Amino acid sequence: MPDIVIHVVASALYAALALHFWNTRWRRRADASAAGLQTWERVAILVPLALHAFLLYQMFVVPETPRFGFAFALSATLWMVVFIYWWESLFVNLEGVLPLALALAAPCSALTIWFPGLQRAAAPLEFRVHLLLSIFATGVLTVALLHALLMAVADRLLHNVRGAATGGALAGPLARLPPLLTIERLLFRLIEIAFALLTLTLATGLTLSETLFGRALRFNHETVFALTAWAVFAILLVGRHVYGWRGRTALHWTLAGFMLVILANIGSTFVLEVILGRT
Repeated sequence: MPDIVIHVVASALYAALALHFWNTRWRRRADASAAGLQTWERVAILVPLALHAFLLYQMFVVPETPRFGFAFALSATLWMVVFIYWWESLFVNLEGVLPLALALAAPCSALTIWFPGLQRAAAPLEFRVHLLLSIFATGVLTVALLHALLMAVADRLLHNVRGAATGGALAGPLARLPPLLTIERLLFRLIEIAFALLTLTLATGLTLSETLFGRALRFNHETVFALTAWAVFAILLVGRHVYGWRGRTALHWTLAGFMLVILANIGSTFVLEVILGRT
C-alpha cells in the first residue's frame, strides 16, 4: 500500500509540473522568462524524480526475484528522460520540452501498479546490469529523438517565410532555444552515448546468453532487432563524420533506430504481458 501511495504522489507531481510548464512556457508566451528554469522549479522537479527513483530501486534492486516488464522499462526510461533534461537545463535552455517529458513521465511512473511485470526466478548480477544498460540506452535515445524532432520543428519554422515575416516563426520557448547547431551537437553527443550503451548492452547480453543458454548468440526477434538497431546507429554516426549527415537525414535514421530499440527492449515484454497474458 505505501508503494502505491508513492506511485500516485510521484505521478501527480509530474502531472502538476507538466501543467505548470505548459502554462508558463507555452500558453502565456509573453510572460515566460528568458532566464530558463528558476531555482524552485529545479528543486521541484527533483522531488518526483527522487520518489520515482526510490520506486524503481524497490522494484528492481531490492527483491531477490524481481519482476521486469514493459511497464518497468517505460517507467525507468521516462525517469532517465526527465533526469537528462533536468541536467541539460543546467547548461542550455530546453525548458520548452519539459511539459512533454513530464507529461509522459506522469502516467508511465504509475504503470507498474497495473502491470507489475514478469517474475524472474533468479536474477543474476549480469541480468540486472544488462537490463539497466538497456534502459539507460533507451532513455538516452528517447531524449535524442526529442532533440531531433525539436530541431526539425525549429528548422521548419525558420524556413517558413510567412511566419518569419510576421515575427512569429519562433514564439514562446522556441524563440529562446539555443542555436540549431548547438542542438545538433547535443543530438549527436546523445547518439554517441547511446551507441556506446547499446554496444555494452549487446556485449553483456552475449555474456548472459552464454551463461544461461550455453551459446552467446541466439537469433530470436529481440537479438535481431537489437543488432539491427546497433547497425543503424553505427551507419548514422559514420554518415555524420564522413558525409556530414544532418537535418532530416539524421532525424529519419534516429527515428528508425529508436523504433528498433523499442521493439527489442519493450515491445517483446509488452506482447508477453498484455497480448499473451503471461506473468
